[in-house]
Amino acid sequence: MDNHIFTFSAIILYLACSTLLFFQLKLATGITAPLSKKQVITIGFAAIFLHSLALYNSMITPLGINLGFYNAISLVSIFIGLFTLVATWRHPVEILAVVFLPIAAITLLSDNFSPTTHLLDPSSSNALIFHILTSIIAYSILAMAALQAILLSIQNKFLHNHQPGGIIKLMPPLRYMEVLLFELIAVGFMALTISLGSGLIFLENMFEQQLAHKTILSIIAWFVFLTLLIGHWKLGWRGRTAIRWTLGGFASLMLAYFGSKFVLEIVLV
Repeated sequence: MDNHIFTFSAIILYLACSTLLFFQLKLATGITAPLSKKQVITIGFAAIFLHSLALYNSMITPLGINLGFYNAISLVSIFIGLFTLVATWRHPVEILAVVFLPIAAITLLSDNFSPTTHLLDPSSSNALIFHILTSIIAYSILAMAALQAILLSIQNKFLHNHQPGGIIKLMPPLRYMEVLLFELIAVGFMALTISLGSGLIFLENMFEQQLAHKTILSIIAWFVFLTLLIGHWKLGWRGRTAIRWTLGGFASLMLAYFGSKFVLEIVLV
């Protein structure tokens, strides 16, 4: 089947899910959503499935696994979309899906029309594949935490300025936002720990010239998130402090995972 069918079907379902969840948020103003929240989220899961099929067709090649820049971004967006929908199922945080699902649609469209190539050798060890997979999962969860931190920052700013209207009406109470933020950070930190641990144990080239900056920046991010979790549990860090540490840790991780890929595969091509 033509890969464009998977691509555009997924994009349509992403946008439909985001729009319908937006209607769910507007229920208080009298707009009636045609489907229940769980039915709408099911549409989002269907979009994830079609996105996965489209990405599989572009990633798996006879020459090896293609982890080019846009493929990697698209893979990350699948995991973030999945975690976002699961979080929306469990918590009243529809605003996350409303914001992120259109972004996932854009990454899928970019991957379809702007392909990049970075082939992983077919003979690569299982340890390397495991390390890459856990790295992508860690990045995805912590990217979602960064998005959550940005939304939390916006919410804090409006509430401190005594402006509870507008976008704030679409957000859940601060309690839900902060609980989800630290759930994401804790799970993402565990995934990052497994990723770094597997790399240091099973891979011999973690500190070679081409990978040293990735390893060092990832370790810096690991210490940032560790400090934040300890600060939250022992000292009660939350609010602006948690937001700053979350965004700082994710910035280091983003540079580690995609900084060099962007320069080598996009800027210097």
